[in-house]
Amino acid sequence: MERKKEILERIFADEQKTLRPISEGAEKWLNRPIKCLDYGFVYLVDYMGNDEAVAQAASVSYGRETKNNPDLEGLIRYLRRHTHTTPSEMVEFKFHCKMPIFVARQWIRHRTANVNEYSGRYSEMLNEFYLPEPSALRKQSKTNKQGRDEELTPEQCATILDLLKEDYQRTFEHYQKFLTLDLAKELSRINLSVANYTQWYWKIDLHNLLHFLRLRLDTHAQYEICIFGEAMSRIVKDAVPICYRAFEDYQLHSMQFSRVEIEIISQNTWPMQEQVMTQILEQISNKRERAEFLEKLKKLNFL
Repeated sequence: MERKKEILERIFADEQKTLRPISEGAEKWLNRPIKCLDYGFVYLVDYMGNDEAVAQAASVSYGRETKNNPDLEGLIRYLRRHTHTTPSEMVEFKFHCKMPIFVARQWIRHRTANVNEYSGRYSEMLNEFYLPEPSALRKQSKTNKQGRDEELTPEQCATILDLLKEDYQRTFEHYQKFLTLDLAKELSRINLSVANYTQWYWKIDLHNLLHFLRLRLDTHAQYEICIFGEAMSRIVKDAVPICYRAFEDYQLHSMQFSRVEIEIISQNTWPMQEQVMTQILEQISNKRERAEFLEKLKKLNFL
């Protein structure tokens, strides 16, 4: 028992000597908002850990101390390359974010964060509604059911923006009228649109934050949430630069090939004429999957 107590005391003493990991890149972003859309923002409230903290967490697996490790970048890149994600879960970021409700509803599908949102039951909603820039107004894509594509005419954009302004003004006036009639706040808000702004504190570990960024920085992501992803990426890139570079190389700007795609690539000569490629692509039965594979080949200059 005495021996066990002595060991625990020594471990505790060693931990007390270890200073809290500081990231100079994260420090400069604390409480410094980045504007997003018209009324939105993102800023870093607090954080825990840095690049060294990821390596330190990894060292527990094999009982070696990695503090001041000269090959810190090599270790972190190895972890990211082989998807050893647990060490990245030891680093956390807490953000304060303000966004339109329709963006928040899409955002909350990432169920790996701790969230506390502004409540319209306790507080009055603000007269803040997202009004898109004309360049963000596009036609429905014919190939992507959840995306936008071609530009609208200036006349169409003007009509849409006028109607939105009219709707926002009318619904907020009615909301305020409900409040003056002493209707409960939780019911008064029911006529407000998903363009109304909300805000929250959002705390997430580095591994799941990078997964969020991989999806929301993708070219197929909705423009509005992509703006928030870009703001967060600026902060994370400075906070954990080695981890972020590895993320860019192995996830964000990389490609993944299916078994069938690898077989097609390995069994044919490149570059290839599109007519021949059309015949080869018939090996992939799904139309959407074929189109995605074709895009990969174009990026590789195989066509």
